[in-house]
Amino acid sequence: MHKSFSLDLLEVGEQATIRQLDSSELPSKFYEMGLLPGAVVKIKHKAPFNGPIGLQISSSNTLIAIRKSEALHIFVEK
Repeated sequence: MHKSFSLDLLEVGEQATIRQLDSSELPSKFYEMGLLPGAVVKIKHKAPFNGPIGLQISSSNTLIAIRKSEALHIFVEK
């Protein structure tokens, strides 16, 4: 069994499955965009100096950018 870790630790090109979201720290729009447990995401871009993280949600082929502070509350598994 793999151990889950926060989304911000993934590198560009890596893919992982969302296992858990800290709903008390994230806005409801994340769920509406498809960031749900079981969704597969791939890191497309990471801006320098703790800037936004661009990710692709595989099920809907949606590209979104989230803050690193938000990515800390999304837990994934490879």
